[in-house]
Parts: sequence; C-alpha cells; structure tokens
Amino acid sequence: MINQNAKNENPEMQIQCEFGDSIRELQISKLLKQSNIKGKSGKSFYEVFQFLLLLVFQNCNLFHFLNSKKQDTAFSKNTYYRFLNNTSFNWSKFITLLSAKVIAYFDTLTRPERVMCLVLDDSVVPRERSKKVELLSYVFNHVIGKTVKGFNMLTVGWTDGFSFIPVGFNMMASAKSEKRVVEANSSIDKQSNGFKSRRNAVISKPEAAIKLIQNALNAGVKASYVLMDTWFTNEPFIDKVLALGVDVIGMLKDNKQFYFYKGHKCNLKQLGKLVSFSKPGNILYSICVETGKQRIPVKLVFVRNRNKRSEYIVILSTDCGMSNEEIIRTYGNRWSIELFFRAGKSLLDLGTEFQGLSYDMTVSSTAIVYTRYILLEWMRRKKNDDKTICELFYVCCDDIQDMELTTALKQLLELLVNGLQNRAITITNEVKSQLINWFVSQPLFIQALCPNFGWEV
Repeated sequence: MINQNAKNENPEMQIQCEFGDSIRELQISKLLKQSNIKGKSGKSFYEVFQFLLLLVFQNCNLFHFLNSKKQDTAFSKNTYYRFLNNTSFNWSKFITLLSAKVIAYFDTLTRPERVMCLVLDDSVVPRERSKKVELLSYVFNHVIGKTVKGFNMLTVGWTDGFSFIPVGFNMMASAKSEKRVVEANSSIDKQSNGFKSRRNAVISKPEAAIKLIQNALNAGVKASYVLMDTWFTNEPFIDKVLALGVDVIGMLKDNKQFYFYKGHKCNLKQLGKLVSFSKPGNILYSICVETGKQRIPVKLVFVRNRNKRSEYIVILSTDCGMSNEEIIRTYGNRWSIELFFRAGKSLLDLGTEFQGLSYDMTVSSTAIVYTRYILLEWMRRKKNDDKTICELFYVCCDDIQDMELTTALKQLLELLVNGLQNRAITITNEVKSQLINWFVSQPLFIQALCPNFGWEV
C-alpha cells in the first residue's frame, strides 16, 4: 500500500515504473542491439535511450532539462547529441522489429476471423524557421493547402480495429533537387545506415510506400488489406500492392482514371449517374468494374457524403466478395493513423523536440516518438483487454486441478459435519432428513468418503 500511494503522489515516478516494466517485458535492449544501436558501453547507450524516451513526460526539452536542478541525474549534452546523430544506427529496423513483436502478441488476443489491416498515409512535419537542416525541402501541405519547408513523413501502420501500431516510416525530402533547400551530407560513409536512409529519403513516394509495406510483411506482420486515401488509390499503385499478396481498400477522387463496365469505358463521374440519392440509408450504390489498363477487378461503393447529402464519396475494394457494409467498416479503421499523427504532434513532441541540423537526428527523434506511441498502445491494450490475463487464469485452473475431486468432496462433507456437531450450523429436523436422503442417494464411492455421515447428522 505504501508503494501504491507513493506512485499516486508522484505521477512522474509512476510513468517511469510503467514504461520500465514495458521496456523489460518487450526486451527492447535486445532489439536495439539487433538494430546496431549500441556503443562501446552498451549500458550507457541503453540508459541514454531510456532517458530520451521519457523526456517528453518531464514537461521540458533536452536543453531545459540539462540546465535545471535535475542535470546531475543526466549525462552530458554531447552524449545525447552523439547518440541522436549516429550514422550507424538503423532506426527503421528497430521500429519494425518492435512493432512486429507487439503485433504478434496482439494477434494472440484476437479471433482468427478478425480483419487486420495495414494503413498507409503521410503527414507533413514543418520546419519553417530552419535554413540549414540536411535535406530540408519544400513540400505541399494538404491540410493548409500550400507549400511549406519541412519533411513528408510517410508512415505505414497496423490496426485490428482496436489498436494502432506504427510499423515503419520514411522522413522524405523532395525527389526533385530544385525543391530541396539543403542537399545531403556528401561525407557520410556509403556503407552506413545513415547513407541508406538519406538515399531512401529522395526516392518517389510510391516507391517508398511499397518498400514500407514490403518490409512490414517480411517482418511477419499479418494483414489482409492495405487502407489508403485518394492520393495512393490509383491503378499503378494498386497493381504493385496486389503483387505483394494483400488487397486494397481506398477512397477514390474524380480524376482521369477510367473503368470498364459492361464493355464500356467510363470515368467515375459517368458511373456516378447510376446513383440514386432518393435511396434511404448511407450506402447509395455498389458496382463491380475493371480498371482501365491492367483490367483489375474492383468493387466501387458509393456512400452518401455526411457533410453534403447531395454528394457521394467512393470507396474502392479489390476484394469484390466483401459486402458493402464490411468494406465501409474496414475502411473506417484508416482513421486510426490520423489520430496517431495528431497524438504524435500534439502530445509526444513529434518534429519539435529536437532541432538538430543533421538528417540522422531527424530520423532518430522521429523513431523515439514512434517508440513512445507503441509502448503507450502496449500498456493501453494490456490494461483494457481482459484477455491479457489469460495466463493467470490458466495458472489458477492448474492449481485447482491439483486437488482431486474425492479429496475436495471429503473436505466439504467433513466441514459440514463439524459445523453441525459444534452447532455452528443449525438446521431443522426436516432439513436433516432431506440431507440424509441426499447422501444415501449418492454413489457408493461418495458414501465411502464419510461412512458415518448419516449417523452423525
């Protein structure tokens, strides 16, 4: 009770204890070593990682912490910056290994028929005031509708409808050199992970997205569908995703894509003429068509737009056997990645915690935020999902089975007899008679457990 009260009085210590338990349970130190995140003194690097992981809960950044009264409990400033700027660390691999381990555990808590999906989306991390950050680029922010300086954070995550786990990311610069404010550092060793991450940062977005999906599947992440927004839902990208062995569910926009319906080549607007807005409900119409060039069979579901009921939105599914309701319900899980972006930027200091100039720090600081979110989701699932105590339940069952049935019956009967003899239990003569009749009607092996029961009663 004293320890519990101490935790309640000091939330900071409680957070450290809960995170520490999760870190040990997931064996994160081993995952760090597998990702080459280590140094000459492995223990100190592990402590540096733990410190940076919990820094957001100190209500201050690294600069303020090192200049506060708590500076004696931390390493020097150079230690942290060397850790964040290290070019040999493979942060992408670490996030993939950690997420795959968490997802494998979550998979044991769900029914086999439950739909599990990968979610693909990107979000802009602005760096408007920066001028010399490595690979800083002009990227278009769809939220505000204009071009800003920063990075395009391409992310693929996993969801089962209850939990969302980020599986991989790519802090992308512009693929066009004229849109890059600062080029990559040319002195980086070409054999290092830092050079590989810089090379992947300037490839095209569809190519980077396919790599992220493929890495997730290769890591053992189970998924039946890839959920994505209108930017990715086009025929060439759908064809590449299908080649990986997973189906696609995405939202369409009215563009130049064509579809074959009953031998006629139609665009989305022409197919929309089949929709009747007088039909009750939100699902207005569904139709199976083929894409224009690759002739991929797809199902289009026209859904009433809640914001403007005289318009519709279109959901595409490459699994034509799914019902309309199931397609819409499954696509609704895509919203979980938007919540992840919001939580990362608003609560976990994504893109604002460390303002270094190297691209390595951009990647490492993002990976630390992703790790925080994964651990928080791990603790939330462990706390809210009753199936996480199944091992304790089975242990209790084993303890009960250690006592044989005959021993348990004998102890119960002896307890009843002692209660009657000591008058701790008082019953009427009618109940005594019924109790004797019940005992006499039992099988002989039960009567043999307490042969004097009838006489004692």
